[in-house]
Amino acid sequence: MRMEAVLPEWAMWKVHPDLEPWTVGIEEEVMLLEPDGSPAWRSEDVLRVLPDALAEHTRGETHGLALELATDPHRTVCEATTQLRQLRAGLSEAVRGLGLRAAVAGTHPMVRAEDVQVSPGARYQYLHSSLRELARREPTFALHVHVAVPDPELAVRAYNGIRAHIPVLLALAANSPFTRGRDSGLASARTPVFQAFPRTGIPREFATYSEYAEAVDVLIRCGAIPEPTFIWWDVRLQPKLGTLEVRVMDAQTRIRDTAALVALVQCLVRIEALDHMAEPELSHATEVLDENRFLAARDGIRAQLLDPLRDRCVPASGRLATLVDACWPHARALGCERELGLLAHLAGDPGADRQRAIASERQGLGGLVRALQGEFSPPRPQLAAAA
Repeated sequence: MRMEAVLPEWAMWKVHPDLEPWTVGIEEEVMLLEPDGSPAWRSEDVLRVLPDALAEHTRGETHGLALELATDPHRTVCEATTQLRQLRAGLSEAVRGLGLRAAVAGTHPMVRAEDVQVSPGARYQYLHSSLRELARREPTFALHVHVAVPDPELAVRAYNGIRAHIPVLLALAANSPFTRGRDSGLASARTPVFQAFPRTGIPREFATYSEYAEAVDVLIRCGAIPEPTFIWWDVRLQPKLGTLEVRVMDAQTRIRDTAALVALVQCLVRIEALDHMAEPELSHATEVLDENRFLAARDGIRAQLLDPLRDRCVPASGRLATLVDACWPHARALGCERELGLLAHLAGDPGADRQRAIASERQGLGGLVRALQGEFSPPRPQLAAAA
């Protein structure tokens, strides 16, 4: 493999002098709905009417019913989720002005690929021309968490370690049991649907940052992708931001669940960069990681994950408990103890279970979509209690 003596421009690691290491930013993909809960393919209409302050934090997505809300980088999870709450409230008000609604879950329960409309933006039309009809798969909605890392070699160290924790993060965040109008039998149907795209899943390990940069740059040099963000791995490095980005999690309906997951990711990135706790048997065994990823998507936090060191399966919930125990000292240093404590609530009331219960109790999937709308930006007293 040819190695570049000098890193390509895109791979130069940006360290922002006004930001502390381990600052955190959140990206949340949101669905647009008609008042009856059906998909609203009107993201461009919404983007045109957003006030400037909200437009700075809102982007289009591949599918015309999706938008992404992106916070600024923040020192604490509390600050980041407070801004996310404000962004949700602003978007809710803006779309109501167009007669629309917004909601968050890993999938829209009823959209079919046959009805999908690709956004008209240049990036998304390029995707359609590149991926052909794969770009018209059912829309999915993810939670992406960025954590600032002070140098690229530490970032690669954290990236390698985080790979081992991807199945637990997915199991905990699973929030998409329904797709195409039916129960998929999975906790995260988003995971296999999104995997129709190339360059997804858990990527391989890299010994150095230069090796990582070369693996991406060869795709750019050969014309497979125009720039690095066309790689959609579960975890990737973002040199222009100076961050490690975890992308495997379903978008969360409740902000308090988002806060819990963001706190866990922030702590794990710091742990893996500084202490490296991931078991080598998990980090190196690609087949085990891939199987555990599937089991996590299928069964959520109830998954039994392969443990190659002990030649048996272990509960995802038990592995989560071990991670949380290791995170407490880092949570104290990062100021996210309260949010890390919310993980117990999420594990005991996971999104996929909640969706199934709501659909059962509230007149099917139509009732579920109405409930998702109601939870997008509830009145302030409910938010304060939930978060």
